[in-house]
Amino acid sequence: MSNVTVAISPDWTIDLDIPGITVLEWDFKSPPPADHIDIAVAPHATTPDLVERVADTGTKLLQLGSIGYDSIPKELPGDLLVANAATVHETATAEHTMAMLLYAAREVDRSLASQSEKTWDQFDTLGLADTTIVLVGIGGVGTAIAQRLAPFETNVIRVASRRREDMYGQVYDMNDLPELLPKADSVIVVVPHNEQTDKLVDDAFLSAMPDGSILVNVARGKVADTDALIKHADRLRITLDVTDPEPLPDGHPLWDKALLITSHVGGNTQAMLPRMNRLVRRQVGNYLTSQPFVNVVRGNQHG
Repeated sequence: MSNVTVAISPDWTIDLDIPGITVLEWDFKSPPPADHIDIAVAPHATTPDLVERVADTGTKLLQLGSIGYDSIPKELPGDLLVANAATVHETATAEHTMAMLLYAAREVDRSLASQSEKTWDQFDTLGLADTTIVLVGIGGVGTAIAQRLAPFETNVIRVASRRREDMYGQVYDMNDLPELLPKADSVIVVVPHNEQTDKLVDDAFLSAMPDGSILVNVARGKVADTDALIKHADRLRITLDVTDPEPLPDGHPLWDKALLITSHVGGNTQAMLPRMNRLVRRQVGNYLTSQPFVNVVRGNQHG
């Protein structure tokens, strides 16, 4: 196969110095840079119009820049396939989750306040050792989080869409949450956003969590009910990498209510670009050798 055209968002620096490959830059806002594009590498942020943008270019693969693909329609034009960015963001997001969890569990906010006031404030904290953590979502990111929690000697209760046993033990389902949440010192939410998980973290969910327990949301903003977060923020230690709406507007009450808000930067480390580079090069290599694409999450792939 020769004369393959790859259009890449300027969000990414991808090394495709491969014979027979034409690389074009495309911001996915202006018209396509060519009439025919074989592989389109989307921006970091996934938006609902990405499929529409490539619909008339004969594109075989739309490579997303994110793990999440909830905004991508299930019905695709022609033979288009959509792949997510699994392998790119899991490790960094798990790392960010641990930073947020430790910030809350060791009350770093209180230490920062005492440093600012130049006072020597010694106090006990929850910590992580011997605590119970309910991990809601055990996909790629959830598994990476569980692996990082193990050395902290925590009791991790894993929850997914269906109950089962796997190599790591018992997996509970969403129907078990009312029983599990009252046992939690911390709850980490890392599920995809869909019809089943929309506003999963609602008033009932948060009401079941004990006073002083920690919530970490690194999933999607719409997985949590913002009004419910505000209602319970005075008794829970709420940390968020995602919000609804997003970006969170100036003056929104959640800014003051949540313990910690980061601006959806869980996957944003120096590792992201090299990992995205490897993924795109693999996809292009597979296309050149007529091998199946990896990470396909929408469309039917044959061969």
